[in-house]
Amino acid sequence: MFLQGRVTTSDSTPIPHDVIVERVCNNQVRQQSYAAPTGDFTMQLGTQSRGFLDASGEQDPQSRGTGRDAVMGIPRSELRNCELRASTSGFRSGLVNLVALDTFSDRIDVGVIVMQRSAKTKGATLSALPYQAPKNAQRAYEKGLAAERKANLPGAQKYFESAVGIYPRYTIAWFQLGSVLQKQKQKEPARHAFTQATTIDNRYLPPFLSLASLAFEDGNWPLLLALSNHILNLDPLNHANVTGFIADLDSVNCADAYFYNAAANFQLNKIDDAQKSALKAEQIALPARFPQVHLLLGEIFARKNDYPTAISELNTYLELAPNASNAEQVRVHLAKLQQLNDSAKTAEKPAHM
Repeated sequence: MFLQGRVTTSDSTPIPHDVIVERVCNNQVRQQSYAAPTGDFTMQLGTQSRGFLDASGEQDPQSRGTGRDAVMGIPRSELRNCELRASTSGFRSGLVNLVALDTFSDRIDVGVIVMQRSAKTKGATLSALPYQAPKNAQRAYEKGLAAERKANLPGAQKYFESAVGIYPRYTIAWFQLGSVLQKQKQKEPARHAFTQATTIDNRYLPPFLSLASLAFEDGNWPLLLALSNHILNLDPLNHANVTGFIADLDSVNCADAYFYNAAANFQLNKIDDAQKSALKAEQIALPARFPQVHLLLGEIFARKNDYPTAISELNTYLELAPNASNAEQVRVHLAKLQQLNDSAKTAEKPAHM
């Protein structure tokens, strides 16, 4: 089955050259495909030629098989909790819910995904330094992007290395080099490239988020706290009174940043700060898109002995991610919290005269 559509901007300006269309299921990026310069895109579902996944993506369970099942594709029912979005620096994307589409065809037109230009007032998802790069460095960078679009990661790495060799202050090229290295599971070289980008321009936020993801994987909580604090200190939403849900789909995913900040504070036993950041992440992300936040909130409220709220958060997590790898473990934990809650209720009852 093929999905096809077009990406456009709300102000009718040309789309950036590096727009990626992502299929997101249960808050996991399952598949990615570059949009053409015209905005048109095609995504083939359920084959072994599935486009590419960046380091944040996770392969569909259905795509791990071999033989006929892998070629025939994924069941349409598996698209029930899936959406399409566009992703690129400096823009927020609309969402296309796949469950609402007519799936009685092998080729489905999903329509138009509209991107709105973000108004970042403090931090930046775009760096001005690339425009100062020499033409040959820019050409190497463009060739790197083209190679990455074709899933030629070693080739892309070569071109990005050439770009930063020609112009060592090429911030976005360092970031792209780190991203390509991360996709190739070269963690330490990727970390070095991201760090180079942050050293050159500490207001360009995407490499800080990438470093935060590595710190989260490593369980380096003090570093994760420092990185996430830097991102949030430069993000205007951190200084606003947010009372509703906000779909923040900028390339610097603020929901991720708040989640990392909450996780670091929780692990460092700063429970009130963890609760504040986790609740902010919940507000920024659409409820169904970030089940991990509810899992963390469940742990936070359990630590504060607020068992009813902890139980509610864990139930929400299981509703959003019933087939998660840790679902059974969460159910066991939930049963223990229910017992603690029942005991607390019994202790509160007045003794009979």
